[in-house]
Amino acid sequence: MDYFLQQLINGVTLGAIYGLVAIGYTMVYGIIGMINFAHGEIYMIGAFIAVISFLVLGLIGITWVPLAVVIVLILTMLFTAVYGWAVERLAYRPLRGSFRLAPLISAIGMSIFLQNYVQLVQGARVKPLPPVMSDVIVLMDRAGGFRVSVSDLQLLILALTVTLMIGFTQVIARTSLGRAQRACEQDMKMASLLGIDVDRTISLTFVMGAALAGVAGVMVTMYYGVIDFYIGFLAGIKAFTAAVLGGIGSLPGAMLGGLLIGLIEAFWSAYFSVEYKDVATFVILVLVLIFRPTGLLGRPDLEKV
Repeated sequence: MDYFLQQLINGVTLGAIYGLVAIGYTMVYGIIGMINFAHGEIYMIGAFIAVISFLVLGLIGITWVPLAVVIVLILTMLFTAVYGWAVERLAYRPLRGSFRLAPLISAIGMSIFLQNYVQLVQGARVKPLPPVMSDVIVLMDRAGGFRVSVSDLQLLILALTVTLMIGFTQVIARTSLGRAQRACEQDMKMASLLGIDVDRTISLTFVMGAALAGVAGVMVTMYYGVIDFYIGFLAGIKAFTAAVLGGIGSLPGAMLGGLLIGLIEAFWSAYFSVEYKDVATFVILVLVLIFRPTGLLGRPDLEKV
């Protein structure tokens, strides 16, 4: 039971990171009906910005951890937001009226470009980050049992994820931007006729999703302490899987899918062969798509006539 509880904590933490990235996928798909396959690379760029920011802050003498983490989060969200805007402006907007495969191919090309761009600028070697937050809270430590603990970093990840999830949900539900996003999701042409700036709304959606991916990049860098230019590919695929699993187009569904993916990976790695944890994840996805194609919280698309 102690071991199970520890893996539950680890799985929820990992799932929270996947969920943050998955929200970006589901927001973009909800408005333009397409998958941003360069989103994983935005997450990877966020991780590199985090490493560079922590290094620079250490050089200029800012070593108080809470202040350093806040500054790194703000800087990373700003930079990744710019990258998200650039991806939409360069890879999607010029092809919005083209056949549906054109933006998809363009996004894949942008993903490859960003991978190689980071490899050329930062090098192909892994980038380490010394532990920033290392305090641990022991929850259970019985004699002869498995010690159950949660780190300050895990608590930060969970708190930050919940806060961002609530914040973005309120933005979409209660602000003029959220109303514009929901209008574009229902009918982009009619939204334009009603005076909504569709281009601006789509760009801001990409910016918001990229900022969330940047936060996830910071968290994964602090959590694992090592990154490389290729981490965005697999994480992006898993976050996309989480978005589909929870119901593409649903923000709560994206977070639920991320948590499920994280729990599946954690428990499979703990009780079975760690080499097949990705296989287990995608098998669950296939089963969900067979028996519930819209995902766990998704709604069936209604054809407009």
